[in-house]
Amino acid sequence: MSAESVCFSSLFNINHIICNIESDSRDLAIMEILRKLAYEHGVGNVSHVFDAVLAREEEMSTIIGPGIAIPHARVDSVNELVVGVATSQKGVQWPDGSVVKLLFLLIVPKENPGIYLQAVSALASVCGEPDAAEKIAAFTTPEEVWRYFERGGMVLPDYICAGDIMSEVEVSLSENDTLERAIDLFVKHYYLSLPVVDNAGELVGVVSAQEFLRVVLPDYILWMDDLTPIINFEPFAEILRRESMTWLAEIMTTDIATVQIESPAVQVAKEMTRLRTEIVFVLEGKILKGVITLRRFMDKVLRE
Repeated sequence: MSAESVCFSSLFNINHIICNIESDSRDLAIMEILRKLAYEHGVGNVSHVFDAVLAREEEMSTIIGPGIAIPHARVDSVNELVVGVATSQKGVQWPDGSVVKLLFLLIVPKENPGIYLQAVSALASVCGEPDAAEKIAAFTTPEEVWRYFERGGMVLPDYICAGDIMSEVEVSLSENDTLERAIDLFVKHYYLSLPVVDNAGELVGVVSAQEFLRVVLPDYILWMDDLTPIINFEPFAEILRRESMTWLAEIMTTDIATVQIESPAVQVAKEMTRLRTEIVFVLEGKILKGVITLRRFMDKVLRE
């Protein structure tokens, strides 16, 4: 922990905590916490902030662990992160049927894109405990709740790293796969780039739909004004005849945008810009750990 590290418990105090909240539905619970924050701290127009929180909920559920939710919104009316905490022994009903017993309401300054992600990263250790929500919901006073986080020593990371914003790699190719399998995955999963890994899980290359088209359509075709000789997709027919015999090594590229899992998230933007790509692969050493698309990067940094 650096000398300037911020403890999560310093972001709120006992006056920002509601033990065993009365409201038993998501919307009512959020409004109850908001009203308390408005009285104790000030958050601007409560109705406006409430609408912003619900709008974010409609985009994506903020349940991040067993019985734990982090509803939040970015607004112009605060200049620092405002945190409200609520517990519920009986549980707050979320629209999808989930039961939440520990809520963190985060009101995030719009001009500070990293602070929410830093706070969530600090909470990761709590969210990873399967009984954390039950344990904290059993406390009967705000002092007990606050002390739990104070004793836990959770700190906000000094910066957001690639590991904080990456998603898991859902589909990958083996270096022993053929073009046939790559095409099948392109069509089935709508991916435009697929990582190729070896038996140890190390990233060895990437097969992209764009690179596939370059293989099918040699450069000379791009200069042809008269496409009559290939009007019936003759180059594609040739590829299809040998797709099961074309190894990925023949078409994959090793010119890949990568960052290490602990690299600052801004490094992701740098690599996307430098290599003019919309996808960056996240490594731990040489092992593939995750992927960050331009869309995910923008959502996490600029909207979430």
